[in-house]
Amino acid sequence: MRGGALARFVAYACVGAAGTAVQYVVLAALVATHTLDAVAASCIGAAAGAVINYALNHRFTFRSDNAHRVAAPRFFIVAAAGIALTSVLMAVFTRTFGIPWLPAQCMTTACVLALTYTINSAWAFRSVGRDV
Repeated sequence: MRGGALARFVAYACVGAAGTAVQYVVLAALVATHTLDAVAASCIGAAAGAVINYALNHRFTFRSDNAHRVAAPRFFIVAAAGIALTSVLMAVFTRTFGIPWLPAQCMTTACVLALTYTINSAWAFRSVGRDV
């Protein structure tokens, strides 16, 4: 990763921390109150965090000049893929391997971060021109 790409990844991770914090709060609250299991709670939390991440990434990380009507659908398609991956990984970690939900979520977050950064950089926030 070159200097500019590394700086953008670090910015993406930092901005993502806000959405991740929301995800973890929702996850912890839903699990602690026995409202949902860790897999479902993580996915609900990820959806809530995605809304925050979109706004911050559009403005700060990628400084996208794409209109929201272009960037938002792309971002939320990527977010949906991230939520699907979250569901699979959390199920494998917690149900198959019996890993407690918090370490499972930490491992899942690292995997999803790498995937969504790559796709968002290459597609969701890539400039498509000002006339779109």
